[in-house]
Amino acid sequence: MKLSESIVFVIYLAFMLSIGIYFFFRDRNGGEKTYFLGDRKMGAWVGALSAGASDMSAWVLMGLPTAIYAAGLGEVWISAGLAIGYACSWIFEAPRLRSFSVVAGDAITIPQYLSNRFLSKSKSLQVICALVFLFAYTIYTASSIKACGILFHKVIGIETLTAMYISVFIIVGYTFLGGFSAVCWTDFFQGLLILGAMLIAPVFATFVLEPSAQPINDPGFWNAFGDWKKIVSGLAWGLGYFGMPHIIIRFMSIKSQKELKKSAVIGISWTVLIVFFAALIGIIGRIKLGMNEEICQNELVFVQMVRMIFPGVISGILLSAVLAASMSTADSQLLSASSALVSDIYKPIVCKGEVNNRELIWIGRAVVLIVALAALALATHPGAGSIMGLVSNAWGVFGAAFGPAILLSLFWKRFNFSGAVFGILGGAVADILWLICLPSTGIYELFPGFVIGLIAAVIATLATPKPSEDVLSLFERALKYQTSEEK
Repeated sequence: MKLSESIVFVIYLAFMLSIGIYFFFRDRNGGEKTYFLGDRKMGAWVGALSAGASDMSAWVLMGLPTAIYAAGLGEVWISAGLAIGYACSWIFEAPRLRSFSVVAGDAITIPQYLSNRFLSKSKSLQVICALVFLFAYTIYTASSIKACGILFHKVIGIETLTAMYISVFIIVGYTFLGGFSAVCWTDFFQGLLILGAMLIAPVFATFVLEPSAQPINDPGFWNAFGDWKKIVSGLAWGLGYFGMPHIIIRFMSIKSQKELKKSAVIGISWTVLIVFFAALIGIIGRIKLGMNEEICQNELVFVQMVRMIFPGVISGILLSAVLAASMSTADSQLLSASSALVSDIYKPIVCKGEVNNRELIWIGRAVVLIVALAALALATHPGAGSIMGLVSNAWGVFGAAFGPAILLSLFWKRFNFSGAVFGILGGAVADILWLICLPSTGIYELFPGFVIGLIAAVIATLATPKPSEDVLSLFERALKYQTSEEK
């Protein structure tokens, strides 16, 4: 344990918590839209880096580099899939989602948008979406909490379980207090830190560390095209972006189409650099550190590399990037789960809309705490699995369930409420069943789940009556609104 690393960690955590306290007092008179969407006032830089940081949790600094470190270039297709999918989501999905969400009753959550998009009085779609949110976000948040625990244990030396409790306290603290604005601003600073760490670590490792005494004798390590299943599965990761609520909610929060275009350039550039350097860390780590079972088991190639190269203060700052990656994703997931339950179940069904904004905010804060505790219980369970495994499970459910429905709602005028319901259910069920029953195929469950969800949505739409004239008119108004904002 390095004392200087510990001091840097404490300072960093205090800074994150102070942001939550600041926005708690700044926005204390705000309402539901302020707490859950920041009043749609996010600028280009904050929106872009917040979206990126909320996406790239600790798995991009721990899980992905270690997967490449252990298995070789066949895993780089995950990086390629993420870069392509993220770019496509900003270019094609983001402009329309922002405009459609405004025209569709100024929706502040994804379930609310989908229901408003079809002018439906039924709350079934919102309930289905919210339940999927709670299930998947508990798994996703558990991966971030587990990463924090491993990192604290490795750097500071405290027990992993204790470290997880501390991490939850900090994450819940600033999310509980400051809401969406606090989450976005903490993610902004954390996004800068993540990028800096991933740029510096592999460059210094290349010139400072001596190569391992054991050369890489496995020819398969350097073969990126050896297994078509890895290629398909890796590229399929990109499909997840189209239905990832805590990421695409940022598209809805940006204050204008002009700012959104700037955000797209910043966000795409940031993510391409991140996934490229994640792959580079894995490759350089294998060359310089050799094969080490402890590194593979605990997903520590980046941590090990940084601690070997840099003095305590610098390594503390760089390792804080792992903490930043974990926290920036966990906070977004907690807030998305909270907003879904409050805005899509509690407000319209339990209270039937008769509730004041202050009550909604405090109910939202309570949900943040409950989901965090459930995720903590999962993270501390011995059979929880690896960080990368937890992320891939949650990522698959979200992408398969919501990706097809959201894309069709933005680009197909004939798409209707029934299509959305069957698409979401079909994608989620197919993804989970594939994971449970067909893991031996070697195909990442997101791919078949997305395809089945898309087919189910199309068939259900064509088998049921077309949308009403009011719904068709809403589609046209959303397109006109987008065009007017772009001028």
